[in-house]
Amino acid sequence: MNKQKWFHYGIEDVVENLNTDRKTGLTIKNVDKQQEKWGKNELPEQEKDPVWLKFIRHFKDVLIYVLLVAAVITAILGHYIDTVVIILVALINATIGYIQENKAEKALEGIKNMLSLQATVIRNGERSDIPSNELVPGDLVILRAGDKIPADVRLIQADNLKIEESPLTGEAISVDKNTEPLPEDTVLGDRTNLAFSGTSVASGSGKGLVVEIGEHTEIGKINKSITEVEEIQTPLLQQTAKFGKMISIVILFLAAALFVFGSLFHDYEMGELLLAVIGLTVAAIPEGLPAILSIILALGVQTMAKKNAIMRNLPSVETLGAVSVICSDKTGTLTKNEMTVQAVMTAKAEYRVTGSGYAPEGSIQTGQKEVSVTENQVLQQFLTAVKTVNDTTLRRNKKDEWVISGEPTEGCLITLAEKASEPVARLDVISKIPFDSSYKYMAALVEEDGQKIIYVKGAPDRLFDMANLKNDTEDRKMWEDKMQRRTEKGERIIGAAMKYVDASTEQIDHEDIIDGLTMLGLAGIMDPPREEAIEAVKECKKAGIQVKMITGDHKETAIAIARKMGITNNERAIEGRDLDNMSETELQDTVEAYDVFARTSPDNKLQLVKALQARGHISAMTGDGVNDAPALKRADIGVAMGIKGTEVAKEASQMVLVDDNFRTIVNAVSEGRRVYDNLKKTILFILPTNGAEASLIFASILFGMVMPLTPVQILYVNMITAVTVSLAIAFEKLEAGAMERSPRGPDTKLLSGYYIFRIIFVSLLIGGGILWMNADLLGDGYDIAVVNTVTLHALVISQLFYLFNCRNERDFAFNKDFFSNRAAFMVSGLLLLIQLGITYLPFMNTILGTVPIDLVYWRFPLIIGASVFVIVETEKYITRKIAGLR
Repeated sequence: MNKQKWFHYGIEDVVENLNTDRKTGLTIKNVDKQQEKWGKNELPEQEKDPVWLKFIRHFKDVLIYVLLVAAVITAILGHYIDTVVIILVALINATIGYIQENKAEKALEGIKNMLSLQATVIRNGERSDIPSNELVPGDLVILRAGDKIPADVRLIQADNLKIEESPLTGEAISVDKNTEPLPEDTVLGDRTNLAFSGTSVASGSGKGLVVEIGEHTEIGKINKSITEVEEIQTPLLQQTAKFGKMISIVILFLAAALFVFGSLFHDYEMGELLLAVIGLTVAAIPEGLPAILSIILALGVQTMAKKNAIMRNLPSVETLGAVSVICSDKTGTLTKNEMTVQAVMTAKAEYRVTGSGYAPEGSIQTGQKEVSVTENQVLQQFLTAVKTVNDTTLRRNKKDEWVISGEPTEGCLITLAEKASEPVARLDVISKIPFDSSYKYMAALVEEDGQKIIYVKGAPDRLFDMANLKNDTEDRKMWEDKMQRRTEKGERIIGAAMKYVDASTEQIDHEDIIDGLTMLGLAGIMDPPREEAIEAVKECKKAGIQVKMITGDHKETAIAIARKMGITNNERAIEGRDLDNMSETELQDTVEAYDVFARTSPDNKLQLVKALQARGHISAMTGDGVNDAPALKRADIGVAMGIKGTEVAKEASQMVLVDDNFRTIVNAVSEGRRVYDNLKKTILFILPTNGAEASLIFASILFGMVMPLTPVQILYVNMITAVTVSLAIAFEKLEAGAMERSPRGPDTKLLSGYYIFRIIFVSLLIGGGILWMNADLLGDGYDIAVVNTVTLHALVISQLFYLFNCRNERDFAFNKDFFSNRAAFMVSGLLLLIQLGITYLPFMNTILGTVPIDLVYWRFPLIIGASVFVIVETEKYITRKIAGLR
């Protein structure tokens, strides 16, 4: 027997396979054997890395390795200040990375918190309560309303049993359970003879045999999927890793070549030459870049938080800007997860119902006019029936939100009655027939206006038979046509009927309503789309982002919702069972061709995300259920719902929507594109600093000149420009048209051809200008300490002027948004104060090797800086107008 398909086999086959008894349960001897074989009914613990190891990992960067080697060499040479500063820079970068990236892996804990702590079992014919972790396959479990299911159970008795499976499947409606065997290809959401671990009994009672425990349960499989899913490295991290390796190779090659050249052609002392080569190495490494990238991403996180999107790790901020496909769950994400009556149909009329969700806000209309219930007797009787034959209540919670206690389908019927133009009575029930899945209806005996009436509510086809509406008759066809029109819209249909009975009637049973009913009407019910989500889908498409619906719901409902959302304009959808039999290539073709995926399992969702990624898409996955967690973790960016999402989904995701508003994703994508653009501008700003410093050192060794800067001065320039001036770029606004361009591809290079040109051009411009200045000053006999100090200021102030070139990549710096970024002017003022401090404060002179200089020397840095600004603006003009590049 295939143990994965317990639902396919009859009860006796299951009993025999588990060596148990359907009445007395397992014997103690069998319990011991099963425990020895299968172990505890628990999820396996995941090993956690110690804090020190997590911190050490943030030194795992080739550029940091080069810095640390430089620190060792400077220590050997006795330049301890240089050593300390280099090590501090490495520590600062690692600390920033640790603080920003460290997050506790709570997904497993979230799943464990869903599991039942106690279970009621029958063993050796005796009933007892035991810890749920002691359950074994074959145990006979008793289920009651309110219980959490302690393991995966094959039901052998179901008395009006309904189980709330939304934590597992994400679907809002409780599932009617039975004991009948099912076909082998039955998908997870349709396995009505199984009760799954972590779900709960909504109503009724039952018994079942434990068939899977621990990691073998459906929720255990999800738990395992989460631990096994490989997290995808974000595009930014991939690009910066490649960039770091490339720079390291170039730096080490140049350093070795210059060391050999200096030894052969110049008479440098070995220690002096080594220090010069270290200076070149430190100059070329953009050690401030990791810190500023982290800070810019952190600022993006704060901005998104204000817009109700909580980012759980930093790199995911920029990933949002590259998302090309959003795979969205339906229930609770695109829809409200609140069943709503859309229409009421009586024999002679059809009424539109406005408003959505459980809030009794809206009205019952015909045309555009509200209907008077008291003037429409049949409608009034229909509303009385659905309100009276109802076990659910509607109330406001502590947050002043309308919520229900009971079944979602019944709750929306209460809301419907509350929307009536005049109050609808909820009559006292004299006798009732509870809902039974085998009968598909419920009924109540009431007294109204001195008459005894039985109101019945349930499946329309059952009520049609009980109302003596024969097949192929005009009346039956009329009702079935009404029903079909609504089901084509993805609605679930509930019918109501009535029957007058003798005034002496005090009790009713099924025989009393087997015939003689009069149909009152039908209600079309659906979980409605969020209006803001419809707009969000439009904006996603405008931004070149595909939206795909991946849901556990039925195909017809999924298509109807997807058409309303604007996700698709056709009737095409594919089911999970079809995906299960596809090869990887077929799956990839299918995920490109279809926008709607129905009756999907957790594995299907994960398969689809992988297929999209295999086709080069940067994928996002939205969801709220436990079943979404593996796909949320695997996706380039997982988006969990903050209000109705499970803790498991939140912990597996990279982003949580505080307001469960699909539109918030669009805002987050917009912010992600802004952050990425500003990150690129920051790189365009920072790298010329390193290039200018490296060219200075390179030229000095090449021509046998005195070193223009010490290693510690170089580190200072790199860090001060990174953490002050470049920070201003993080506050630049979103560029015009950014949300109308297609997402960037995953292979888009961080440095385009134009960026490389600009970096080399500005590096040589600043380096050449300062080299010319140095030659002039040294030729006039100025002290080397003065020259070093002026050189340091020239580098910093040139970068300050260049900042205003970079605020707008191609267009003129002086435009209508010139003063829009106050941070640019604030950091400029702060930087000038710091420069004065390192020049005229004695302790700063000691640390950096600077000396106080006369006012006249400040003209050199200002002239070079202003020249850089003018020349770069001229280059931008030529690039824009003559070359025609945008």
